[in-house]
Amino acid sequence: MSNSYFLSQVLLTFIDNFKEHREDLSAVLLTHQKYLWLGSDETSTIEQLSLVDTDKFTEHQQFRVAEFISLPASEEEEIDIEGLAYTDYYLWFVGSHSYKRKKPKSEKTDAQNFKRLAKIESEPNRYLLGRIPMIDGKLFSSCPHPQNPGVQLNAAKLEVTNQGNLLITALADDPHLSLFIKAAIPGKDNGFDIEGIGIYQNRIFLGLRGPVLRGWAVVLEIELEDSSSGLLKLGPIGEAKELYKKHFLWLNGLGIRDLCVDGKDLLILAGPTMNLDGPVQIYRWVNGVNSRENVFSNPDLVQDIPYGNREEHAEGMTLFEDVAGILSLLVVYDSPAKTRLVGDSGVIADVFKLG
Repeated sequence: MSNSYFLSQVLLTFIDNFKEHREDLSAVLLTHQKYLWLGSDETSTIEQLSLVDTDKFTEHQQFRVAEFISLPASEEEEIDIEGLAYTDYYLWFVGSHSYKRKKPKSEKTDAQNFKRLAKIESEPNRYLLGRIPMIDGKLFSSCPHPQNPGVQLNAAKLEVTNQGNLLITALADDPHLSLFIKAAIPGKDNGFDIEGIGIYQNRIFLGLRGPVLRGWAVVLEIELEDSSSGLLKLGPIGEAKELYKKHFLWLNGLGIRDLCVDGKDLLILAGPTMNLDGPVQIYRWVNGVNSRENVFSNPDLVQDIPYGNREEHAEGMTLFEDVAGILSLLVVYDSPAKTRLVGDSGVIADVFKLG
């Protein structure tokens, strides 16, 4: 690999029943310098691996989200987890919030594929934004706060509505985004599609893969409040005390594939909105957590990430400096090249130095 920022590779080993899903990893997060949390865009579970060597994660544990949070649909339906974050003893996750279009299949006739390509679906589990208490690498439905036993930590989700959830309802009249939602444009057709979450203090940043508007990518910023048992609502945020703030970012026409908070900066994994190959790039949005709303920002390009021919699409990243010893990012791929697959249960992730 010719990329000068490329540092090393790490082997991730899963249990056998996860064999196919190691090829559709969509979110990754390192916590406590030991636990690697992963999401797949085809399941309703969260995966945990443990560091056993500087370049190996194994001891796969699988957590069913339905054990902690009531799902709006059967857990057989995917959540399409696209982002993971951690703050103050909570593991946060976000689904894509997107419509999906069926894709043609080679074994089908043209007539059948014409029908498939016209079919657009909305799945309720995709509209999940939730948190689960996490203590020492274990997840709980409810438990006391380790530093403040008088405070109870509880699993919760943003309240679900007929439109999806309270965020989608709040965006119903948004001048930039509402038409994409109302028209039911699928995520991979430049429709509304969340693919990253970053948390700073009590503010949550959601990166949109789409829509990209005349080349400008969108980050939404929200604050959540406990509403009732197990439910969260949107709190007022920003100068106008609206239910969300909106940021426009120039990422060379790319959409957001993942977000990662680094101090007060936001690191952005950027890639194509549509279903096509590259380019894939890392950006640093300096002091992004304190950006004013409704302004145009130009994050700094840090580096390019390699991509393949109909494969090797970087989908998730997490800070890795505590393991690597220098400022670095671990990156996982959707549709990994066959050379990344190790045996029946392993897949190789890349580590890049952060410039």
